[in-house]
Amino acid sequence: MAIWKIDPAHSEVSFKVKHLVVSTVTGNFGQFDATIQSERPDFSDAKVAFEADVNSINTKNEQRDGHLKSPDFFDSLKYPKMSFASTSVKNMSDYELKVTGNLTMRGVTKEITLDVVYNGTVPGFGGNQVAGFEIRTKLNRFDYGLQWNALTEAGGVVVSNEVKIEIVAEFNKAQDVAKAA
Repeated sequence: MAIWKIDPAHSEVSFKVKHLVVSTVTGNFGQFDATIQSERPDFSDAKVAFEADVNSINTKNEQRDGHLKSPDFFDSLKYPKMSFASTSVKNMSDYELKVTGNLTMRGVTKEITLDVVYNGTVPGFGGNQVAGFEIRTKLNRFDYGLQWNALTEAGGVVVSNEVKIEIVAEFNKAQDVAKAA
């Protein structure tokens, strides 16, 4: 069993949300951690664990970031972390995977499926193996209790309920662990 750890310096966890119906606000989480356990080199048997610090949210606007951390959205004082734990992996092709698991935000856990592109594994600096992934999914923020919204004077919503999540991740092989007999 190989254990892989995310390299935060070469990874990004970002999201996109429509604002006022016509534009898109992009943000990211600056502090996160993830581990993959897999016996197969194509990661088709992967077990994935991910966690992000909600207080590390950054949309390049301090006032908006403060609002997102407030009880109107993430309620980061009460729920400082969001997490994902995989439950299954479906191999779609040599480089495409569907990873299903449980996403927990604001104390609510829901099953989601991630569309994963496996970019391959190469020797990195020092000879350590490095694997690259691009991950995408969409979710409804209302499903997780992020219910705040307002209407514009014209009747449009200020913030869309659909959130697009995009993760670019580089993992370093941390170790091989022998299976217990």
